[in-house]
Amino acid sequence: MQGVRSLFEGKVALIFGGASGIGKRTAQRFAREGAKVVIGDISVDGLTELKKELGAACATIQVNVTNEAEVEKAVAAAVSNFGRLDIAVNCAAKSGLNRIVDLTEEEWKSDIGVSLTGTFLCMKHEGRQMIKQEMGGSIINICSLSSKLPGVGRATYCSSKAAVDMLTRVGALEMAPHKVRVNAVSPGLTDTPLTALVHQTPNIYQGYLENMPLGRTGTTDDIAAAVLFLASDDASWITGVNLSVDGGWHMTRYPDVFKLLEGMK
Repeated sequence: MQGVRSLFEGKVALIFGGASGIGKRTAQRFAREGAKVVIGDISVDGLTELKKELGAACATIQVNVTNEAEVEKAVAAAVSNFGRLDIAVNCAAKSGLNRIVDLTEEEWKSDIGVSLTGTFLCMKHEGRQMIKQEMGGSIINICSLSSKLPGVGRATYCSSKAAVDMLTRVGALEMAPHKVRVNAVSPGLTDTPLTALVHQTPNIYQGYLENMPLGRTGTTDDIAAAVLFLASDDASWITGVNLSVDGGWHMTRYPDVFKLLEGMK
């Protein structure tokens, strides 16, 4: 009896920011569903761990997404290792916490550089490769609840993610004639290294939790499942979408983190 074909058998997925958190879980899920995965990240230790876990189904490359030459090299690595590029997921991001009047230019440039400019550079070279192949493809940007809700102290992150939302839609329009779909997933508070401080600070964590209609924070599996859906043939008529995966949080608000911190004194 012939075995059941895996969901992404024969496909090649490239995940930037794939050595930890949402990116790591997404890479694991793609590999489990039969895809070959290429993981680009700045963390050598994280890449080594994933390569050891996923074996021959995985190739890794150290990359700083703010460096265009390194991004271009990572896209080329997907093709040189596995012959093609079908799916790309852009997870790399950087988040600080500071009021606008206290933000330094360096903080602004650093956060925007990773979260927005990095996503643009990844999309640019992923899109070029997919268009060149003439086989279509799927690009998925990990956006954020912060693309839809303002938060006190989150000027850099909210601004960069709102821009990624629009970049996604522009990319969807431009690449649609080439059968390349471009979508985004906007997680709410998800248990990852990027949000560790929130989870470890009870007052802040409770303030966040009170604004989630479904009453819990997200897991990396919640987000990876949405990414895999958008990358699959089941989503073949979906492009330009920013899918909220946040337990309904986008319908409420961000708590004022600075007030919560003051309440702890």
